[in-house]
Amino acid sequence: MVFKDIFQLYNIGKELGLSRKEINSVLLFKNRYPLVIALMLIVILSVLAILFWNVALILYAKSTEPVYPRGTLYSSISLKDFRDKK
Repeated sequence: MVFKDIFQLYNIGKELGLSRKEINSVLLFKNRYPLVIALMLIVILSVLAILFWNVALILYAKSTEPVYPRGTLYSSISLKDFRDKK
């Protein structure tokens, strides 16, 4: 359906006496470089945001690990360990 509309716009432009270059400049952007640069910037920023989020999640997971092994309620270090030290 979109191609049919574009073809119809070409025909209308030809009937008005416009050249193919003029019709293309109306239908498409005259200068595509800003569009390409904007799309590249969006892609780069989204990749950086995803990487930052993953690093933040990994650091958060590492910082919230339990101090003692899983299943223990207290440390295995006792006062005897410090008395025997010379």
